Amino acid sequence: MSAPTRDQFGFSIRLPVRWGDMDALGHVNNAVYFTYDESARIDFFQQLIAGDDAFWTEHGFILANIGCQFLSQLKPPADIDIGFRVTRIGNSSMHTQSCVFLADEAIAVTQALVCWFDYRQQKTARVPDHVRDYILERSAVPPEM
Repeated sequence: MSAPTRDQFGFSIRLPVRWGDMDALGHVNNAVYFTYDESARIDFFQQLIAGDDAFWTEHGFILANIGCQFLSQLKPPADIDIGFRVTRIGNSSMHTQSCVFLADEAIAVTQALVCWFDYRQQKTARVPDHVRDYILERSAVPPEM
């Protein structure tokens, strides 16, 4: 997989690398990249979540799988940008990607599978049309459908 570039992401957040993100080797611990992904994912969907009182109690998304490709070490102090995008929307699932950038260098890339979830019935459900539209409006590269 070639590293993504900033222009492929219609959404990004900036975060400082925290002292607690480091491991004994002095670089960002591998598990922290999943927290970076989560921060970007939640921020990406924040307007959708904020406008829906039933989000997280009746419906929403749930993380089904996540992995990370580590491209380079990251050491503090640093301010990083985390690009986030949905790369594919299926019937009930979405493939997402986030990339940690230090300046224009891709440091790590996470790939995740997120399912639309009916929390009352405890099962996956179809990704609603308004969610698909929300994603398309924020995409620099349209997701595969």
